[in-house]
Order: sequence, then structure tokens, then C-alpha cells
Amino acid sequence: MSKTIIIFIIISASFMMFSFFKLKGTPTSTIYGFKVNTIEGTEFDFSSLKGKKILVVNTASKCGFTPQFEHLEALFEKYKDKNFAIIGFPCNQFGNQDPGSGTEIKSFCTKNYGVTFPMMEKTDVKGDNAAGIYKWLTSKEKNGVENSSVKWNFQKYMIDENGFLVGHVVSFKSPDCKKIVNWIEGK
Repeated sequence: MSKTIIIFIIISASFMMFSFFKLKGTPTSTIYGFKVNTIEGTEFDFSSLKGKKILVVNTASKCGFTPQFEHLEALFEKYKDKNFAIIGFPCNQFGNQDPGSGTEIKSFCTKNYGVTFPMMEKTDVKGDNAAGIYKWLTSKEKNGVENSSVKWNFQKYMIDENGFLVGHVVSFKSPDCKKIVNWIEGK
């Protein structure tokens, strides 16, 4: 085979690979670049979760989906020692269903559902004032996977062990649904 044909094949293959990945979308960043405040007011650095699968969920204390806290905590307890984390973001943007202070929210979650997974400070998850992490979670341009909008409380976002978005699960699906459990277990 001549050198010209070999060079042509290499260039063609490279172009096809570039086109494939460009069409699929590639993340412009990972979740590890974000730092947020916990519900207690201390800084939380997502880079501390490197190597773990992360489920990010916006929560509310007075929502029809609030009993999902029980399922979230059970999921956390079952998989926390298997490189899995849940991060909760209280949000008051849907029907004013989490109006309390950080202290009140934490007390409610602990007393009623035994929540031990990390909870962050109350956060806007949509609109102009959405937190940077939620802008990343919902923008394909930033996360490389999908555009989405947070429709209600308890929408769940799955992040892989390398900090990249995998996808999301809508509010009415339980945290222990097949899609999430299969993802955690690598099925």
C-alpha cells in the first residue's frame, strides 16, 4: 500500500472519530469544579467525591414526594460503602414547599427520616438565580450529555465516578427505581 493511501486512511479515521465524539457531546467540565455550602454553612467541595457515583437531588420538606427521603436514606445506607454518595439540595421554588431555615430543614429531615447523607444550603435549581451546579446539570453545552429542566422537587441527577453527568430521573420515580439501582450496581 502506498504512503498516500495510508495517510488518507489515518486522516479519514481521525476525522470520523472527531465527528462522532463531537456529535455525541463531550463535557466541558466535571462536577468536581463546584464548591457549595452545606446546610450548616461550611464549604463542601465536590472534588472530595472523586471516584464515587453521586446522586444529586433537589428536596423539599412539605411536598407530596417528601417521603422519598426515606428511600434516599435507605439507598445511601446500602451503597455508601461502595463508592456512592447522595447530595441533597433543599429548594423552595416549587409551591413554596421548603420555606424553613437551614436549621429547620435539617431538623425535619433528621427527625422524620433519619437523613444522614449530606444536605446543602437552600438552593435555586432553575431560573436566572439557579446555582452554578444546577446550570451545569441542566445544560448540554456544559455537561456534554443532555439539556433538562428541573420540573419539581426530588428530581435526581446521576454523576459517574469521573464526575460526568450520566442522566437524570424525574421526580415521581422513586430513588430506588430500577434505573438508579442498576446504574449504582453497574448493570
